[in-house]
Amino acid sequence: MSDEPEGSDDRRQMTAFTTRPELQGTFGMVASTHWLATAAGMAVLERGGNAFDAAVTTGFVLQVVEPHLNGPGGDLPAVFWSAERGEPLVLCAQGVAPAAATIERYRAEGHDLVPGTGLLAACVPGAFGGWLRLLAEFGTWRLADVLEHAIGYAEHGYPVVPGIPFTIRAAEPLLRGWPGSAALYLPPPEPGSLFHNAALAATYRRIVDESRGGSREDEIERARVLFYEGFVAEAIDRFSGANGGLLAGDDLASWRATIEAPATHDFRDLTVCKTGSWGQGPVFLQQLALLDGFDLDQLSEAEYVHIVVECAKLAFADREAFYGDPSRVDVPLERLLSPEYNAERRRLVGDDASGELRPGGGRLPTLVAADRELGAGEPTRAVASGDTVHLDVADRYGNLVSATPSGGWLQSSPLIEELGWPLGTRAQMFWLEEGLPSSLVPRTRPRTTLSPSLALRDGMPYLAFGTPGGDQQDQWTLHVFLRHVVFGDDLQAAIDAPSFHTDHFPSSFHPRQVEPRSLALESRWGGVVADELRHRGHDVRVTDPWSLGRVSAVSRGADGILRAGANPRGMQGYAAGR
Repeated sequence: MSDEPEGSDDRRQMTAFTTRPELQGTFGMVASTHWLATAAGMAVLERGGNAFDAAVTTGFVLQVVEPHLNGPGGDLPAVFWSAERGEPLVLCAQGVAPAAATIERYRAEGHDLVPGTGLLAACVPGAFGGWLRLLAEFGTWRLADVLEHAIGYAEHGYPVVPGIPFTIRAAEPLLRGWPGSAALYLPPPEPGSLFHNAALAATYRRIVDESRGGSREDEIERARVLFYEGFVAEAIDRFSGANGGLLAGDDLASWRATIEAPATHDFRDLTVCKTGSWGQGPVFLQQLALLDGFDLDQLSEAEYVHIVVECAKLAFADREAFYGDPSRVDVPLERLLSPEYNAERRRLVGDDASGELRPGGGRLPTLVAADRELGAGEPTRAVASGDTVHLDVADRYGNLVSATPSGGWLQSSPLIEELGWPLGTRAQMFWLEEGLPSSLVPRTRPRTTLSPSLALRDGMPYLAFGTPGGDQQDQWTLHVFLRHVVFGDDLQAAIDAPSFHTDHFPSSFHPRQVEPRSLALESRWGGVVADELRHRGHDVRVTDPWSLGRVSAVSRGADGILRAGANPRGMQGYAAGR
């Protein structure tokens, strides 16, 4: 079978303009949201490491060079193909809520929602344990080697991207109240200047030094213990307890990253693999199941956007009504992805924009009137909020990795001075309402938005892709996927194509609000398309031409050719390979 996606047109492929080329080679590909992380990952492949070694290295560098977008205090899901095991797998490194985090506790303190900033929003930091699990089971390098680049950038400095000082200035009133944050980040560094984080470098160097000796696996396990039971956990316990937080050392000591089977759905000749319902990943699959009943390549541009958005509304309504940690709730994914269910749901898609939130059962949360907090909110578009990072890696051995780290943003929680980084705020995705699938329950996972993606062709790894973007992740990546699979765009052309999304459903971020009929549309769609969508009842907000999404992707063809593309939006993401 050809590796060209359905609908490809050789003439259009030869003449279409893209902001950069789709990379092609046979040795290895790395794509991420920061060029320094991409270069570090590629350096690992050049030195003989595999895709997992490169992914871990890339991930640790992203923690250093994009501290406003992720950090050691954050979370990590990954979807990947292990050539050795011959199967797709999911890494869940989403930390759980503290044992002391109960609905009654928050209510007693006057909260109707989990705050979007500060220590009350902290879960167990899962990213470090997740990267260690991936390295131990699937990598080949020692911890000291994969941390070398991150420690180097933290210790010797890295050039500041404009988003860092922009974020710091926007959150400055909040940071001034946090002594450790103010000491490190104020005054804001200038774009292009070298920035150092000596405390972060010292934390990771101490972990490396104190874990040395014995086998590679022994070192990695000692590093895990140092973080989750040793000096890092002790520092977190002291800081949290002294500053009104609920996270304690016992919460860290009892937590482990897990390897799981993915949720899957077949679309055309591909099998798409996502996280389980502890994340929003299955909403991507639900959208595919709905869209499979439409001739997407026969629609006008406005019809296409309308159909995709209306199907997104239905799928995300189910997310709100059904999704949660499957260790405590029964999420009926088999029914939600069944042909019968989706045929019934598809009939709800009309010619006009729906103003309703219509799940196929279950119960929706009760919205709460609340003001937006400085430092909180939807992660890609809120002025002073966090964001997320993403990376994809393909190697010559047949491994493919997609990972979306996030959380631990510099602007959302006070910095722990002796460690050099803050905790995350993922607990804001729990509801303080009893009886919902995503209601707050101690020691369970919040229903995260982080959503890496993997697609198989004929049972073999084909495509790894993802993006930052909170609730928009499974909309922006869906559009790129459809451009590639249905319309035949190469990876870079699909990423470059004008994008869109809706906020019609409750936000996963404080203050958890809804924007009915909303439709954000990059201006490159043109005025005619925007006007037709308005005529259909959509509340269209035309955005800047290159503003929605930060998708990256790598692929592996049956012929062994590797390909990669990265997002020009934000002028920061990059792909490399040969």
